[in-house]
Amino acid sequence: MVHSPTSTFQRTGVTFAAELAFRDIHLHYGDVHTLKGISLVASPGEILCLLGPSGSGKTSLLRLAAGLEAQSSGSVLMNGREIAGDTVFMPPEKRSVGLMFQDFALFPHMTIFDNVRFGLRDLSSADTNREALAAIRRVGLEHHISSYPHVLSGGEQQRVALARALAPRPSVILMDEPFSGLDTRLKDSVRAETLAILRETRATAIVVTHDAEEAMRMGDRIALLDHGEIVQAGTAQEIYHNPRNLFVAGFFSELNVFSTVNRGGKAATPLGTFDCARGAEGDAVMVAVRTVGLEVSAGGGNGAPGGVPGRIVSRRFLGSTESLVLAVPGSDEQVRARIRADELPAGIRDVTIYVRPGDIMLFESENENA
Repeated sequence: MVHSPTSTFQRTGVTFAAELAFRDIHLHYGDVHTLKGISLVASPGEILCLLGPSGSGKTSLLRLAAGLEAQSSGSVLMNGREIAGDTVFMPPEKRSVGLMFQDFALFPHMTIFDNVRFGLRDLSSADTNREALAAIRRVGLEHHISSYPHVLSGGEQQRVALARALAPRPSVILMDEPFSGLDTRLKDSVRAETLAILRETRATAIVVTHDAEEAMRMGDRIALLDHGEIVQAGTAQEIYHNPRNLFVAGFFSELNVFSTVNRGGKAATPLGTFDCARGAEGDAVMVAVRTVGLEVSAGGGNGAPGGVPGRIVSRRFLGSTESLVLAVPGSDEQVRARIRADELPAGIRDVTIYVRPGDIMLFESENENA
């Protein structure tokens, strides 16, 4: 059973959150240029999510912040003080940074209590025990204080790893894919618990994830990386509603994408003709329409203003939603839509498709792979 963070967890000790800044960070592994001029600031008390596909450089940036390796050039600063640069390299244990690995990295031969107090090396024995116990209570696992990791569930092991990272009261918490090992049933509740604890400690947190929804749930801000560069950074709302290019839009939404041309300030697609402020007359443009931005109604006639006729090729029930594949006139490509599960009667084939204006995005074609 997952405990509620508001009812079971002990209130945490408040830390002094720090600003963590990356300034023009480059990282090379031989001929491979892994990070390419990253500049980014996590403000005190902020939860910053590093989002991106595998190999985009997220974990490499986290390792530089932790001091597990050194950048090729650039600087890492904490509260304006350089902790890694051309002539400075502060070791991990001096950085007031807590690190939580993807696989939790618990010592199987140690009890939960010993795992949590492992990083409390600079305190007296009494203080070490007190802080470790407080951290374990903080995550609601005092009943497992003498247990070993193998008897705990995945969610409980995740909380032990969080307790160990928080026990020294670090100024910055670094978390690498912290929920990827949890099953879907547990993920939402454990993530909510973790978020509540991070808010309570007020530590600055940098969380690595490849899941856009997770980043939107957790992050005060999100930095989206691709091929070692920051493609776009901002709040979830800013990035979702104003994606810089098609890569960004596609990372945050499932899309239908149409290649077309700017003709008289209009872009014609199988789903309709839309105003186009991208490019000049005759320039190629990409029109992206979110699958959740399509409204699908029974009946396939042409009489409804603003709608286009379509035919359901397949539909899949997904619980609260349905996924539709649709054929539309004038297009060899099928269109996908995601609608509420109760919107269309069973067995219907012919429909009318409407596009919500807020879910239409246009990009110049050279931005497609930007």
